[in-house]
Amino acid sequence: MRQAGRSLPEYKEVRGSTTILEACLNPELAAEITLQPVRRHDVDAAIFFSDIMTPLVLAGVGVEIQSGVGPVIDEPIRTAADVDRLIQHRMDDTSAIEKAVQLAVAELGDKPLIGFAGAPFTLAAYLVEGRGSRDHLAARTMMHADPDSWHKLLAWCAELSGQFLSVQVDAGARVVQLFDSWAGSLTRFDYIDHVAQHSAAALKAVEGRVPRIHFGVGTRSILTEMAGCGVEAMGIDYRTPLDEAAWLLPKLPLQGNIDPAMLAAGWDALEAHVRDVIYRGKAAPAHIVNLGHGVPPTTDPGVLTELVAFLHSL
Repeated sequence: MRQAGRSLPEYKEVRGSTTILEACLNPELAAEITLQPVRRHDVDAAIFFSDIMTPLVLAGVGVEIQSGVGPVIDEPIRTAADVDRLIQHRMDDTSAIEKAVQLAVAELGDKPLIGFAGAPFTLAAYLVEGRGSRDHLAARTMMHADPDSWHKLLAWCAELSGQFLSVQVDAGARVVQLFDSWAGSLTRFDYIDHVAQHSAAALKAVEGRVPRIHFGVGTRSILTEMAGCGVEAMGIDYRTPLDEAAWLLPKLPLQGNIDPAMLAAGWDALEAHVRDVIYRGKAAPAHIVNLGHGVPPTTDPGVLTELVAFLHSL
């Protein structure tokens, strides 16, 4: 997962007092953080160190990531006029992203780099709410109160996400992942009517160039619709057993879905859980073993190294 390095002492050392967004836009630093988990854990691929907010910053949107709060938008988008103003913004200078990817790819050699972007709904939810939210009430209200402005906003977010993925592929990423943190707050019908077409547009930006993975949190009820956006694999969070996901998506490789909480539960519990995940994953055409959400910052790095070695032994 894209947070793979944040439990590492070398990550904390290299980050120092630098903010996350500053680190994302410092090519040497972003490449180094991307590579640290690969060097330490010997995983089979790297995921580009970035943040869901990075494209917004590159497009000139005021964003700050506050400790204990997360992303905070300087001027939340609440009205049709706000949307019309926002969609004039463009992501023009992407050289920092290009260079960071190139630096990481050069050191990775045969190991692939997975590109990363936030999905349009997740970007829009932050923009409308102004910060993280449990239920995304303001975003879901705009979706129905002013559908024209909503679709303008989502189309702009999709263009941004698609461009961000394209930049990474141009620079050498060999897979991409579109990450929809907040889609689980939507009903199936709202996702179909107000979101899916925009996620599809973001993914279409790299169609035919690299395999595409779509991941959402708490999205069992919309897995088939997410897959229908155009992907070669689906990421599954820890809440949905892989055999259930395979029943819903019988033709797609699955990625996931070790519960991050198990990383601190002791080796016996972790091993039993991982064996169960792998057993259930056999129901899919192929299985990319991964966590079913991000790495908790309190994780013992030694557990992750041991876990990767155990998976390789299987």
